[in-house]
Amino acid sequence: METKKKGFPIAFWLCAGTEIFERLSYYLGRSLILIFVTATVATGGLGLSDTVAANMQSNLTAFSYLLPLFGAVIVDRYVGAKYTTPLGMVIAGVGYFMGGIATSATGVYLMIFFVSLGLALFKNGAIIGRVITDKAQMDPAFSMRYTLVNVGAFIGTFLVGILYKDVFAKGEVLGFAPCFKLAGLVMVLGALWYVFVCWPRLGEVGKLPFKKTLTKEELEAEAKKKEEKGKKQPMTTIEKKRIGAILIASLFSIVFWIFWYLGYMPVYFYWAENMNWVVAGYEVPSTWFDAANSFFCVVLGPITAALWKKLAARPQGDMSLFRKTGLGIAIIGVGYLFYAVIDIVRGGEKASVLWLIIFAFLLTLGEMFFSPLGHSFISKYSPSRYLALMMSMWGFATFIAAKSYGPVYGILFGGNIEFKVACIGVAIVSFVAAVIMIALDKRLAALVD
Repeated sequence: METKKKGFPIAFWLCAGTEIFERLSYYLGRSLILIFVTATVATGGLGLSDTVAANMQSNLTAFSYLLPLFGAVIVDRYVGAKYTTPLGMVIAGVGYFMGGIATSATGVYLMIFFVSLGLALFKNGAIIGRVITDKAQMDPAFSMRYTLVNVGAFIGTFLVGILYKDVFAKGEVLGFAPCFKLAGLVMVLGALWYVFVCWPRLGEVGKLPFKKTLTKEELEAEAKKKEEKGKKQPMTTIEKKRIGAILIASLFSIVFWIFWYLGYMPVYFYWAENMNWVVAGYEVPSTWFDAANSFFCVVLGPITAALWKKLAARPQGDMSLFRKTGLGIAIIGVGYLFYAVIDIVRGGEKASVLWLIIFAFLLTLGEMFFSPLGHSFISKYSPSRYLALMMSMWGFATFIAAKSYGPVYGILFGGNIEFKVACIGVAIVSFVAAVIMIALDKRLAALVD
């Protein structure tokens, strides 16, 4: 496999480019569920309630993070991730196609199942964690990977509103079915890209289950244990501590993602009624808020990658994941304070939708301090035999958050608490969580050193 003294290996860029196909498809399908399910039958929808639609979208989000736990067992123990990844893309593509022919809720649930199953086998992140062998490059590499992830997300969220309303619409019938089928086609093309473009550059990476491909550090530790005891030993103390550190970081990620997902909900409900969505005579599609988030991820990816690289070059090294997570949660807290300020300043009038650009930036900035670095942290410190499982545990935390933010939204923003008061409350909890993370930074970081 080709490597360069400076920069990332070509295999990294090719594998990270695969994320564009996967996220483009995902956001084409996910963004469309709410609209497709609630649209009338006469316009090509299912004519179901918004509650049913919200549960469907929540299930797609949640189970696409839960089922990878089962996929992790496969790639850690039985089949190399190099082979499961394109297979998973094809299975997910079949799922999106089912959405394209769905005429009832059952068809949508079948789509959710097959997409989640496909993503369970999609282990490109773990592959990238082995393509990059220099730990100092991990955080910058995964930040750049996150940029490419959000190129796909931006294209999907930006185009979906135009495609179903204008390009694929025929008279009164909106173009839901062609959008879902397009998502399926993009996934299949991504699988072909992976097999014919990525495979030649991967070499032996991902060919075997991860438990059979130990790192240099792990090989040295295994040799030492065999020399001392004469046989293979269980996990070392440092391996156990590192797994503990990953689990602790995953717990804090639940808090992070609940607040992050929660920040989206007012855009579609509270601000839908209390903001003026017309700009220069054009009514802005609500899905463009998702696009703004993806756009800022694309912009901030190279900037944060350069920042982590610069910090890593310091004598004291880079900041730990725990300190970065604390800062990320604090930034989201600032975003909620901004929500409260908008609500206070508008004085009962409708605020301009352009103010949401600032909130989207704050939400994304907090995200960039945390989300791309989880897989980097796990790639650095997880024992190889549990690499995919630890990455899936990170996703399992997102599953819990995805299942939790709906009830939390009902408690805080369901009408019993004033909107600005609820926002200030979330901001205070965010700041407290950030202080705890930063205060425990040295103790938590010591677990992996």
